[in-house]
Amino acid sequence: MNMEQRRKERLDRGIKVRTDSIYALMSVRELAYLTLPRLVLIVGMLILPLVMPGMYWQRVVSIVCIYAILALSFDFLAHFVGLVSLGGAFFIGVGGYITAILNTSLGMPPLLSVPIAAVAGGLICTLLLLPCLPLRGVYFAIVTLMYPLAMGRIIEALDIFGGTDGIMGLESLPNRWVEQYLVIVMVLVFLFGLRRLVNQDIGLVFRAVKDNDQAVKASGMSITFYKAIAVFVASSIGCLGGACLVHIYMWSGISLFALDFSILPIAATVIGGAGTLVGP
Repeated sequence: MNMEQRRKERLDRGIKVRTDSIYALMSVRELAYLTLPRLVLIVGMLILPLVMPGMYWQRVVSIVCIYAILALSFDFLAHFVGLVSLGGAFFIGVGGYITAILNTSLGMPPLLSVPIAAVAGGLICTLLLLPCLPLRGVYFAIVTLMYPLAMGRIIEALDIFGGTDGIMGLESLPNRWVEQYLVIVMVLVFLFGLRRLVNQDIGLVFRAVKDNDQAVKASGMSITFYKAIAVFVASSIGCLGGACLVHIYMWSGISLFALDFSILPIAATVIGGAGTLVGP
């Protein structure tokens, strides 16, 4: 082996060590090590509806995927930005009510109202949470916990959006296969999308905001701006889950603001592995 070949091998090893996005693959084994876990996850989730024995278990899979989406939202916000949010139920409720109003009042089909509810709900949640962004730790968590509780009581007291009866008569998703694969594809897209996001330059800023926000501020970047971006991403994901959930149930009510939607995603994150994204 001549000197040029040895130099090239050292360079390849250096590239592989220094970066997470460029690999000098030397064997099929290394390629399988990188791609096989992802392929197993994708194929396993895509064939899940085909092996479920009946409608009941297929519905269970859909609900579990909704909770997985909420867990991804919480994990991203808590362990990559440092904002421990207990407002998962708030995201679910806002997204659910928006798509319910669009579907029943304007006659939008679910496949159109769901993405609109995700974006509009993300904007609304971000605007309402803006005053809380200077807070950190337990203070941010306590304040975000009050949002779903307050929204439920406001809807009940003012008797708006159907009051305690909720909004009934929503259209269901076109068929059970669309329902199944819509939520499964959303889980996969958000999983790999968030992993990609946190490994980009903006992901480094998010981590810096979590670890040392004063250093970020000293570098001339706005902490509030990047926190708002992170909250918009997380709340849009949560609102999308809520929008799908109400079309699965064909009903939207104040029970969407129940604390189950705030606590269970946290439990899933802790059990699966905080900060891993794939754990939830």
